[in-house]
Amino acid sequence: MATGTIELAELAGGLDLYRTLESGQSYLWRREDGEMYHGDPAPGAWYSTVVDGDVIRVRSRDDRLEWESTTDAEPTVRRLLCLDDDLEAIVAAGPDDPLLREAYEAHRGLRLVQDPPFGCLIAFICSAQMRVSRIHGMVRALAREYGSPIAFDGETYHAFPTPAQLAAATEDELRDLGLGYRAPYVVRTAEMVADGEAHPAAARDLEYEAAREYLTQFVGVGEKVADCVLLFSLGFDEAVPLDTWIRSAIEEYYPDCDRGSYADTSRAIRERLGGEYTGYAQTYIFHHLRTGE
Repeated sequence: MATGTIELAELAGGLDLYRTLESGQSYLWRREDGEMYHGDPAPGAWYSTVVDGDVIRVRSRDDRLEWESTTDAEPTVRRLLCLDDDLEAIVAAGPDDPLLREAYEAHRGLRLVQDPPFGCLIAFICSAQMRVSRIHGMVRALAREYGSPIAFDGETYHAFPTPAQLAAATEDELRDLGLGYRAPYVVRTAEMVADGEAHPAAARDLEYEAAREYLTQFVGVGEKVADCVLLFSLGFDEAVPLDTWIRSAIEEYYPDCDRGSYADTSRAIRERLGGEYTGYAQTYIFHHLRTGE
């Protein structure tokens, strides 16, 4: 077992691990007490995920982030949790906007995540009209039923399925796991990736709006889901998923940004909330409004 620590004081803006991993950005981690997206914060709780066949566990304790893994995972942990982002500079660069400042103040240390693209894509295909706890349950079920088991520290973990593993599933099987009408979307998207027809990671090489358009070729992926994948796995910090909470914020706080179409409204709210790092602004506002904190 490889282990390590990262001092939170060394991270510009710190890290709130609970808010980062339980703010609706990621469904590929699990809290090892079984209460992720169900319970209150659990200081010192382990979170785990599997990346490229390696189990990674992290927890925040005594002003440091501790990690354990099957490999030297510090570079991966830093990438997955965006630990090299300068939160202080990002907050300082934001506009003097009352709602945004309130959200930044209330949720200090919330960082973006960068999940593996295929798992992120499938998770957000599953997200349509679902509570975060249900989405997380669906993703865990997919890993349990179709992902490869990995033994680590006396426990068995399951990787998120590869495209080929998930493409082998039937629609009926996925419906039985609770995916409902999303089942054919998941199977067809997995087939597209497994067959080499397209891959979400290819969007990295495109300009932002072209990348969003590229991702909409996957079955079950509209502009909002595409923006989630761009923001939470492909490093497009300017992406703003226009979900129900952000549309409500636009209606109440930024009505002049509602331009009718998704693309035009997205451009307007990006300009209002800071451009380059609007994805951070969106994530803080989403979490702030959803939790009512």
